[in-house]
Amino acid sequence: MPTSLAIPLALLAALAWGSGDFMGGLASRRAAALWVTGFAQIVGLFVLLFLALAFGQPLPAGRDLLIAVLASVSGVTGLAALYRALAIGQMGIVAPITAVLSAGIPALYGSFRLGVPAAATLLGFALALVAIALISGGPRAAGRPAGLGLALLAGLGFGGFLVLLPQADPAVNLWTLTMARATSAAIAVLLALLRRTPLPATRGAVLAIAGAGVMDSLGNALYTAATGLGRLDVAAVLGSLYPAATVGLAMVFLRERLRPLQLLGVLLALIAIVLVALPA
Repeated sequence: MPTSLAIPLALLAALAWGSGDFMGGLASRRAAALWVTGFAQIVGLFVLLFLALAFGQPLPAGRDLLIAVLASVSGVTGLAALYRALAIGQMGIVAPITAVLSAGIPALYGSFRLGVPAAATLLGFALALVAIALISGGPRAAGRPAGLGLALLAGLGFGGFLVLLPQADPAVNLWTLTMARATSAAIAVLLALLRRTPLPATRGAVLAIAGAGVMDSLGNALYTAATGLGRLDVAAVLGSLYPAATVGLAMVFLRERLRPLQLLGVLLALIAIVLVALPA
């Protein structure tokens, strides 16, 4: 049945987004986050353009173009904030905080559209708040963790993107994504030029940027497919499981370690996302 396909598609989107975020965060430690965002968006633009042409979708109408522009502004704000947060903070802390917000906003939107959330969803919201408090404790006893404010901004940006994008006509979703990616690429590159940020200079940074752009675009395509086959809120919260991939890659390749309470917070965040995704 179509709805059952939405779940694996959303989970694949989470895997793609989490892998892309790891590569984007890694690149942002070697290059300016704005250039990482801009170049990743350009790479992703070509991926989406290829998919749109390959599937032979019709061009979007004026309303869909407006949705694409609004979604791109929200999304590129979230992506730039996330890459910078991943560059200056711990990936295992930044990614779950962002994910809880980016899952919660579509879930709340869905509850207004579809009625009061189920008991499991309400429990998920409660666990999410506890998770944010635990994760925000930071790696040291004093002060908040680096990148916390940027992680919250990223969550708001992604939440808006996840709500706006499915409002476009599903028959032109790949073109809507392409238009959104073109807009966000232009915004990021223009800001980088205005701020005169240095260009990425290392081969490793360029490869990581390319990987981030490809995986982020694939994640977006899989997510829009999932929203077309099932509920928006379910697809959004399952897609927001992406920190599992980001945290796992950071632990394997960067040897990141979390304090016990922070690790508990990460686990609660992931459980919260799953609870919110449970059907009523």
